[in-house]
This record gives sequence, C-alpha cells and structure tokens, in this order.
Amino acid sequence: MGIVDDRLQVDIAGGLQLNNPIMTASGTFGYGNEFSNFVDLDRLGAIIVKGISLKPRPGNPPPRIVETSCGMLNAIGLENVGLDNFISEKMPFLRKIKAPVIVNILGDSLEEYQTLSEKLNDTSGISAIEVNISCPNVKRGGVAFGTDPAMVFQVTESVKSRTSRPVIVKLSPNVTDITATAQAAEDGGADAISLINTLLGMAVDHRARRPRLANIVGGLSGPAIKPVALRMVWQAANVVRIPVIGIGGIMTVEDVLEFMIAGASAVQIGTANLIEPDTTEKVLDGLLDYVEQNGGRPIREIIGTLQTG
Repeated sequence: MGIVDDRLQVDIAGGLQLNNPIMTASGTFGYGNEFSNFVDLDRLGAIIVKGISLKPRPGNPPPRIVETSCGMLNAIGLENVGLDNFISEKMPFLRKIKAPVIVNILGDSLEEYQTLSEKLNDTSGISAIEVNISCPNVKRGGVAFGTDPAMVFQVTESVKSRTSRPVIVKLSPNVTDITATAQAAEDGGADAISLINTLLGMAVDHRARRPRLANIVGGLSGPAIKPVALRMVWQAANVVRIPVIGIGGIMTVEDVLEFMIAGASAVQIGTANLIEPDTTEKVLDGLLDYVEQNGGRPIREIIGTLQTG
C-alpha cells in the first residue's frame, strides 16, 4: 500500500474523504478482485463495483462489444450476480481493501431501488452507493429514469430515504439539458453526482447489412466521448452545490486535470481499464508527479478553476 499523501485528498459525497481522486467506473473493473494482480487496490481513491440488481441478470446475447473509432460500444446488458450473491460472494474480498468501496445499483422500479438501498445499508464494508438511473422504468413504459428530471428526483429521494450512506447519482448524457437532471438529483437529496454514463450509439456491418451488436444499440465510451463529458461536467458543476465526479474517456493524468479544472472533485476511469489494466495506478503516479512539479500544492485547489472570461 502506498503512503497516504494529504495533498491528493478530496472530499466527495456527504463528506466522504478519498485519499486521491482516482476512482474506477462501474462495469469496467468487475468486483475488484479481477484487477488485484494488476493494481494495488489499496492505493485507489475508491473502487466502484459493476452494477448490482436485485436478482441476477444474464445480460444480452453476444456479440455485445464492438470497437469504434477512439472508443467502444457495449451492450453487456448489466450482467451481474444479483444482490444476495454479491453480499455473500463478493463482499468478503472487498472488505479487505483499504480503499472505499462504492456499490453501483440499478433497478426497473422505485421499489427495487428502495430494496437494494435498504439491504446495502445493513451490509458492512460499503462507503457509499452510486445510483444508475439510465435503467428503464418498467412502470412508465420503459422510459429511462435518467431522462426525466421528475423521475431523477423520485429515485434519488427514494434511495436517500432508505439508506444512511452517502448517495451518488450517475447521470445519463442522453438528455437535452444535463443541468435539469443534475439539479433534480441535488433536489432529491443526492450527496454527489457522477457523469457521464455512456452515450447511445450503434455500429453496422456493411457487408452483412446487419447491426454489429446483437442488441442493435449500445453504450459508447472511451476517448471519443471525452469532449461531451467535459462539457456536461462543466455545465453541471456550475448549477449544483454538491460534488461532481467526472467520467468519460479518461486515459491520462492530463485528462484527469482537465476534468478537475472543469469542476470535478474526483474522476472515474473506465474503458481505459480494458485497454491497460493498470491505468488507474499509472494515472495516480502521474498525479503525484504533477503535484510535485507544482510546488506541492493540494490537488483540490484546481477544482473548478476553469477561466472562461
């Protein structure tokens, strides 16, 4: 385990303090154990496990990953072991990690989000809950929770009412106005917001005249979405008072710095983990070098310092 450097410490989600701003993005880091041979997990700012649903999900049929220019499309379908199996099979390992463990949850109804929150609130070893609101609300005809500010408010408020742990709401970029959903999450009681989730996209095999994904559409991630993510992080950070966590195409320490200057208190690294499994630790080392090269000033001093005038 590396020595804690207070110059890298940041506060997120209801006063939760991270030793550094480098987090893992849900769905790209498994349940932590899968990366234990590549990364010193204890050094990371926080580990966010892949999304957990109430019951196990098999996910979508293959093919469900396609490379694109500067990124990838995935239609995994939120495959996961389910809540009970997660608690019994995955949490024993996660409790041994010194870095905070954040559990991403997903549901198809308010009741599912509430049940997940209640059970995780009674589970030791969890520092916070991240709420995936890009899921369809089955009681509203499949409309994604994250595209309607009223539903964002409802699911946030529902989760907050069932847990004492800090709540991070992960925003969908597939909206007309990201500031409306950011404010709805804050109004619902979110302790922080994270953004962006993947952008909807598709790929076509021109020879077969068929979609490349069995699900037809999937989520676009990687460097291709970074400019969109930066813009949305900046917009959201300018309308909410709670911490913002940046996600989207982060590959290098320079990317981290850009997101923090735009207003992010911390960042999540996702697709890069699938390219170079030790990216999180390399970026963390780069962040330490940056601090040293800039007079040892705390990294939190750059948050939201973008000059637009």
